Amino acid sequence: MRLLRIVPDDTKFDFMRFRRISFPVSAMLSIAAIALFFFHGLNFGIDFIGGTLMEVQTKAGPADLSKMRATIESLHLGDFQLQQFGAPDDVLIRISEQPGGDEAQQAAVQKVRDALGDDVDYRRVEVVGPSVSTELLAYGTIGLVLAIVAILIYLWFRFEWQFALGAMIANVHDLVLTVGFMSLTHIDFDLTSIAALLTILGYSLNDTVVIYDRIREMLRRYKRMPMPDLLNASVNATLSRSIVTHVTVAMSLLALLLFGGQAIHSFTATMMFGVVLVGTYTSVFIASPILIYLGVGSTRHGGTEEPEAPPVVPSATPVPAKPVKPSTPSRRARARR
Repeated sequence: MRLLRIVPDDTKFDFMRFRRISFPVSAMLSIAAIALFFFHGLNFGIDFIGGTLMEVQTKAGPADLSKMRATIESLHLGDFQLQQFGAPDDVLIRISEQPGGDEAQQAAVQKVRDALGDDVDYRRVEVVGPSVSTELLAYGTIGLVLAIVAILIYLWFRFEWQFALGAMIANVHDLVLTVGFMSLTHIDFDLTSIAALLTILGYSLNDTVVIYDRIREMLRRYKRMPMPDLLNASVNATLSRSIVTHVTVAMSLLALLLFGGQAIHSFTATMMFGVVLVGTYTSVFIASPILIYLGVGSTRHGGTEEPEAPPVVPSATPVPAKPVKPSTPSRRARARR
């Protein structure tokens, strides 16, 4: 049975030559993402700011958003949002936190129910108080930090400290760019977004460890190969596996993004960007070439490149040299004398 080969075995693409482009581009994108986070902010969902989320479905055909908006606006509940998703009769209603605690939130839900009447079916109602939302945000942030620290410790024991530091820089790069994407697109940042960020961390780590394991194997095998050539060989050796994995994940996430509904929209959109776009790029163009600047492999041959001498194979049994007999003049030579 022949194995599927997306990339030929003799592929020798020079990935490391792009490191002088990928590092400055990544640095500028990271700075832009951090600036977006501080100046533009994130669109925190109900989980982190408190409030009410209602998912309804109209019974009499497509929803009339303008009519529903006028009905809810007459209740004077403060800021609210109406969003149509999925089918034309599915509507998502977001109502800001009401002053007065949990009882005020429940009263707002009841007002909306009374106003809309029996014309809609209530498929989901979520009410989150301010104290719970603050705890969820704090615990989500702590979970991300602990995950990064655990990854650093794991790679430190699995490989060397240079590999651990390189993988951590790559993972933080993925998180920063993903958060910048969420700030730019104004995707809801809620508990499902935290789950997406943790999934991106795990996926990026898995892809990076596969390449790092091949790099470590080749470091033991080739003692005098230049480090850029060794990294290129390692990435090319795992390129077929990476393409198959990323294409499969991308197809699954695209199906969830198109047909999964509003409940997991923020999760799948974040995963699509973080895993398919950022994670694939980071493993090849950030995590691998950064080992050159961290000094990996620089002490294998004393820092100099010398051609390897061919091995000398000694003979199994020494053969003694034959004695050379002195030459005697021939008869014709003696006659001439």
